Amino acid sequence: MQYPVMVMNTNMEREQGRKAQISNIQAAKVIADIIRTCLGPRAMLKMLLDPMGGIVMTNDGNAILREVEVAHPAAKSMIELSRTQDEEVGDGTTSVIILAGEVLSSALPFIERNIHPITIIAAYKKALENALLIMKDISIEVDIHNKEEMMRIIKSTIGTKFVSRWSDLMCGLAYDAVKCVNKELDGKREVDIKRYARVEKIPGGEIDESRVLDGVMVNKDVTHPKMRRRIENPRIILLDCPLEYKKGESQTNVEVTDEAHWSRLLEIEEEQIKELCDHIIRLKPDLVFTEKGVSDLAQHFLMKHNITAIRRARKTDNHRISRATGATIVNRAEDLKESDVGTGCGLFEVRKIGDEYFTFLEKCEDPKACTILLRGPSKDVLQEIDRNLQDAMCVARNVMFEPRLCPGGGATEMALAVRLAEQAKTISGVEQWPYKAVAEALEVIPRTLVQNCGGNAIKTLTQLRAKHVSAENFSWGIDGESGKIVDMHEYGVWEPHAVKAQTIKTAIESACLLLRVDDIVSGLARKDAGSAPPNMEDAPQEGER
Repeated sequence: MQYPVMVMNTNMEREQGRKAQISNIQAAKVIADIIRTCLGPRAMLKMLLDPMGGIVMTNDGNAILREVEVAHPAAKSMIELSRTQDEEVGDGTTSVIILAGEVLSSALPFIERNIHPITIIAAYKKALENALLIMKDISIEVDIHNKEEMMRIIKSTIGTKFVSRWSDLMCGLAYDAVKCVNKELDGKREVDIKRYARVEKIPGGEIDESRVLDGVMVNKDVTHPKMRRRIENPRIILLDCPLEYKKGESQTNVEVTDEAHWSRLLEIEEEQIKELCDHIIRLKPDLVFTEKGVSDLAQHFLMKHNITAIRRARKTDNHRISRATGATIVNRAEDLKESDVGTGCGLFEVRKIGDEYFTFLEKCEDPKACTILLRGPSKDVLQEIDRNLQDAMCVARNVMFEPRLCPGGGATEMALAVRLAEQAKTISGVEQWPYKAVAEALEVIPRTLVQNCGGNAIKTLTQLRAKHVSAENFSWGIDGESGKIVDMHEYGVWEPHAVKAQTIKTAIESACLLLRVDDIVSGLARKDAGSAPPNMEDAPQEGER
C-alpha cells in the first residue's frame, strides 16, 4: 500500500503570511492615527478616562498610549515603542509612533506584489544606516555652558505643549534642575533626574510661583510640637534604623510572674532607647531624619538636647537629602561618626502650605539633588505641567550627554527624505523601491505638522522639497503655528541629535521586526478542558497518513 504524499501548498502559506503582515500593518496604522493630531504646537488634546474613573487631558503621546487598551499584538508592540522612547530619551514619543506607522504602511504595496519581507527589511536597514550618517552630517555642535543657547533648545520642546505660555519659566526650571543634578564621577557624567530631581506638586497659588529649590523639600512635620521648626546651618544626621526599643524576633513570649520583673522590663526598654539616643547626642546634631519610627521616649531624650527629629522619611527622600547636605545614611546609631554628619545645608524650616506642613532644607552649598516646587490651580493642570517638565528635563539631559543638535520643525526628516531619495537611484535591483519608500515615509512628520495647523499639505511640502534640493538648505522646516516654511536657523527650533537618532532607529527597527511576522497564533489554552488546541483538531492523527 502506497501512502499519499503530502504536498505543501506554498501559495496557501504565502497567503497566510501576507494576511498576518497586512493585519499587523493595519493595527500599527490605527495606533499611529490615534495620536497623529498630537504633533506640533497646534496639537489637539485627548481626553482619557482611566480605570478608576479619573479624567486625564493631554497631548503627550506616551501618556495617551499608556491608557489605551488594545487586544492586537502588533498594536501592543507599537505602544511599547512609545514607552521605550520615553525611558531612553524622554521625548519624541508621538513622532516615533507616527513614523513607525508610516514606515510599515509603505511596505504594504511591496507585500501585495509578492516581494519577500526579507528583501524589504534589507532595504530598510540600509536606509537606516545611511539616514544616521546623513543626520550626523546635518547636525551642529552646541555649547552646553551657554545658558541662552540651552534655553532656546529646551523652549523648542515645550513649544508644542500645554505649558508653552509659561515657556521661559518652565525652561528655566528644567535647565536649573538638570544643572543641579549634573555630577562627574571618575570622568563619567551622571545626570540622574529620576532619582535626584523630584517634582512636588502643590495645588493652589500661581504657576509663576513654581521654582527650583537649592535643596530638598519633603512632605513632613516635626515629631514633637516643642521641637525647633527653624534652624540655621543645621548639623544633620540621616538614619535608616528605628529609634524605638528592640522588639523580639517572631513568636517571642515573655511570661511575667512578678510585678518587679515588669518594672525591670520597662527599665530595660528605657535604657535601650537612652543608649540609642546617647550615640546620636554625642555628635551634637540639630536635626535627625530617620526612615523608621521614633518612640515617645526617644523624642523626650532628643528634645532635652534641643534636637529636632523627623520620622518615616521615604528612602528616596533620604537619598536626596544625603546628596544635598553631604550627610551619610547610617544603618545603626552605634556606628555614627563625625564624618557622617551633614553640614552643607544653610537653612532648615517647616512651613505650612495649604493644609499641610512641608520641611524645607534650603541654601545648600553644593546640592547635587533638588526639588522642583510646582504650583497651579488644580491637580489636572499640575499633572500636565509635570509631564511637560519631565520632557524638558530629558531634553536638557540629552544635550548635556551628546551636545549635537538637528533642525526641528520637520526639517531633519525632509533633509533625510530628499537625500535618501537621491541615494535610492544608485541602488540596483528590487531593494531600490523599499529604500525609496523609507524616504517618502519620513515626509510624514512635516506633512502632519502642516495638517495639524490647517495648512495646505501638498502645496507646502512641494515648496519645502524644492528648498531641500539644494544641500545648503537642510535647516528649512515647517512653522507649526502658521504652516508656512521657515529657516530653523533663524526661527530657533532645534532638537537634540540623540532624540532624532533614537526616533528613526526605533521606528525603522520595529517596522522590520513586525514585517518578519508571518503568522499570529494564540498561545492561550481553550477553556473547555480536554479539547485539543484549535490548530490541531483537524490535523491527521498518527498512522492516518
